[in-house]
Amino acid sequence: MSGVRFQRGNHVVANLDLALTFYRDVLGFDVTFILPHNPESYSYPVFDIPAAAQMRFCVLSTATQERVMALTEITNVPLAPVPHPRRSAIVLEVDDPDAVMAQAQALGLKVHDEAVLLTKDGRRGREIGIVDFDDNLVVIYQITGVAQ
Repeated sequence: MSGVRFQRGNHVVANLDLALTFYRDVLGFDVTFILPHNPESYSYPVFDIPAAAQMRFCVLSTATQERVMALTEITNVPLAPVPHPRRSAIVLEVDDPDAVMAQAQALGLKVHDEAVLLTKDGRRGREIGIVDFDDNLVVIYQITGVAQ
């Protein structure tokens, strides 16, 4: 059996520049590169993107994880709403959840009520769900206590 290495998660967005105000400016991702529209992209068939759509692809990194997240911008066609219950999310450990929540709220994003996080090994923390401009879910957390 061969090994598996997780490369990156991906969210579809309607406006890449707007999405980056959250993913780059609030969450702190670095833009590694942005690929322009390519009508031959493999993303068209695998994501069921209509041929009339224009698409840009942005890869994001953190200081310790290269190319760990991507945003695929789809324009020129309407995007169907994200089905509920949501089927996916990204989960991010952050240093300052209060700052992230405040900045997300300032952008007008939905910030869910905070919950107490209790890990499998007994550590305590905080977790907060944030919904981006395109109804994609991001859950942030911070571990605040050691295992008991």
